[in-house]
Amino acid sequence: MNTPYAVPLSPHGLSSIAPPPPWHYAGDFVLVEFWADPAAIEAVLPKGLTLDPASPGHASALFIDWQFTSNNDEMLDPARYQYREFFILVDALHDGKPVSFCPYIFVDNDSAMMRGLIQGFPKRYGQVHQTRTFTAQSPAAAPVAAGTRFAATASSAGQRLARAEVKLEKAVADVSKLGIAGRPVVNLRYFPRLAAGQHDAAAVNEPVLSVMDNAKIADVWSGAGQLTFPPAQGEEIADLQPLRVGAGYRGSMAYSVTDLKTLIDYTK
Repeated sequence: MNTPYAVPLSPHGLSSIAPPPPWHYAGDFVLVEFWADPAAIEAVLPKGLTLDPASPGHASALFIDWQFTSNNDEMLDPARYQYREFFILVDALHDGKPVSFCPYIFVDNDSAMMRGLIQGFPKRYGQVHQTRTFTAQSPAAAPVAAGTRFAATASSAGQRLARAEVKLEKAVADVSKLGIAGRPVVNLRYFPRLAAGQHDAAAVNEPVLSVMDNAKIADVWSGAGQLTFPPAQGEEIADLQPLRVGAGYRGSMAYSVTDLKTLIDYTK
């Protein structure tokens, strides 16, 4: 029997969209750093975060092919616990300290969406794909080696939202400066009320600091990056259109989640 954690709270917990923590993640990523209009970055920051004057407009676009497990060998149910994800992290400050904030994120799996919403990631449903690598030699194997090109795309509701590409040049010895390593992530846990007269008084409204245990980044290669956010009807990601694109990266990462830190509760 599993302990019910997320809805539906079924008698045996087996129908729960997300199992209880700990949550363990491992995946391969394509990352491209870029600089957008600082005013556009500032516009997506929630209350309590400000633009980082040391890196105005700097952000990272990430595409990750994930595998997940909790304590019950969930990774042996790949249809439910493998998923792909695209998101953006923008540079910001909280109390004068450098952090990242995620204004947009798309995922192709309902369990991953629920876990993300619990953590404060504003997840939406989308389709995400990236070039994979395989050990067996083939023109389709995309070996992690100089000269290999990796691409990634994201779309939602039939519209392309992002495309990235990196041509590998060299292995990265120091990964501490990557957007996923150098700054802690601050999210906004937000859930509105439906009761009449309370639509503007959210039931949950709290910026939180992500706590990622045993974080590891491995086998990272860098190279020239490309990144575009095609305009899409009903979407605002293109407001963060890159004015300049920096390096691209391809690598692997892993971490575990059992906790988060509430920075302030705006409902009180």
